Amino acid sequence: MSEQQPEGQDRDRDGTFDEFDQIVAEEADRDPDLAVIEAGSRTLRAQAGPPTGDPVPARPEDPEVAKALLEVEQELSTRWGETKLDPSVSRIEALMDVLGQPQRAYPTIHVTGTNGKTSTARMIEALLNAFELRTGRYTSPHVQSVTERISLDGAPISAERFIETYHDIKPYVEMVDAAEDFRLSFFEVLTGMAYAAFADAPVDAAVIEVGMGGTWDATNVIDASVAVITPISLDHTDRLGSTPGEIAQEKGGVIKQDATVILAQQPVDAAQVLLKRAVEVDATVAREGMEFGVVSREVAVGGQMLTLRGMGGEYDNIFLPLYGAHMAHNAAVALAAVEAFFGVGGQQARQLDADTVRQAFASVTSPGRMEVVRRSPTVILDAAHNPAGAQVTAEAVTEAFGFSRLIGVVAASEGKDVKGVFEAFEPIFAEVVVTENTSHRAMGADELAAIAVEVFGPDRVQVEPRLDDALEAAVTLAEEEAEYGGAGVLVTGSVITVGEARLLFKRS
Repeated sequence: MSEQQPEGQDRDRDGTFDEFDQIVAEEADRDPDLAVIEAGSRTLRAQAGPPTGDPVPARPEDPEVAKALLEVEQELSTRWGETKLDPSVSRIEALMDVLGQPQRAYPTIHVTGTNGKTSTARMIEALLNAFELRTGRYTSPHVQSVTERISLDGAPISAERFIETYHDIKPYVEMVDAAEDFRLSFFEVLTGMAYAAFADAPVDAAVIEVGMGGTWDATNVIDASVAVITPISLDHTDRLGSTPGEIAQEKGGVIKQDATVILAQQPVDAAQVLLKRAVEVDATVAREGMEFGVVSREVAVGGQMLTLRGMGGEYDNIFLPLYGAHMAHNAAVALAAVEAFFGVGGQQARQLDADTVRQAFASVTSPGRMEVVRRSPTVILDAAHNPAGAQVTAEAVTEAFGFSRLIGVVAASEGKDVKGVFEAFEPIFAEVVVTENTSHRAMGADELAAIAVEVFGPDRVQVEPRLDDALEAAVTLAEEEAEYGGAGVLVTGSVITVGEARLLFKRS
């Protein structure tokens, strides 16, 4: 898992330490320990900068690399998929053992919850990057390319590095496969790849999003100093529980001894479970609405302006280029998580640098989450796939866009509360086009249409089994009458749906 050293690190040893000392001196007015951490990170990543271009990688242009990536994806696809789970971390622990415990080579922030995990993880990553820490981020599922799941310094790793990492750990994966009752799953192998890639980089901090749940999730072989729990609602009820409180039992497994817990606003039963878990392991808790939160927010062109209260004080004039109240709350959670990571509000009664915080939030992207991919008519992609997610998306669209007519395009996965999703969107959709994505787990268009008719009535439902036809039909409906000049299209239902739609709009 070797990597070339960044540019600027081929100077002699004395030169490197001169640069290090100079940076520390420049930070003399700040906390000494933090200054040393930041100085070390700057010298390690002299080549790094904010990611540019589309945050979602395209397929490799080099045909040999594209072929090699496809071969890796095909090998991974022979393993248990992400919906087939065995509630155990024994296999991933065995893999970590034979890899030399790479996940312990860097501090981590662990993110769980039902909705908002990926957006919150991206915001945490942006803040850490802005404070000159080299970061690794592991999130799921991906929008378009599997390489998105493993990011370094805010950008997905290259296809070449993804392939190299897979082949580096493959012999160890096969060793564990041979020793266990079941082979490592798709998600377990990817988790091992991420932890190995972060150790190899090396990173100063990693932001890790759980795949599902918490206690037995494959990511839960870390002892994160900060545990973040975004809002809990009903999803994956067949595996996690039928109430928020039951689901919180599972998700609370990411709270470790002496950690700091950043708790977003929660249903009462979920909050009770999580607070009890924190007491059991002597963790410190910071609660949204109590120790931190959103002070104010205003809709702005391209996003919103925020004032956030962190554990160290207020941060005003923050521009967040994402839509919706839920994104503002995600930002407050992310800010508190990074404050906790740096010891703000606990050991250190001070604020993070406000200008750096503003710079970080202004750079945030979240592909497939309230993402505008076309104008005239406006087409928005959002990966809402459960009723709670659909509700906040409906509110965000209404607040930020004020369409005179909105057409929905919905394709969902089997096993989801599709009726609840439709009911959340019914007040804002003039019509809905139901369709399918290409996933083997996709709900059939006719089955989806039957549920849609129950909510919208037959006159407001159109069926187009192919996603490309559905998108074309929705755009046509939005454009068909001049009086609807302010019409728009919202594509939603699953991450797979918005990923495939994103590709189609980019090609067109």
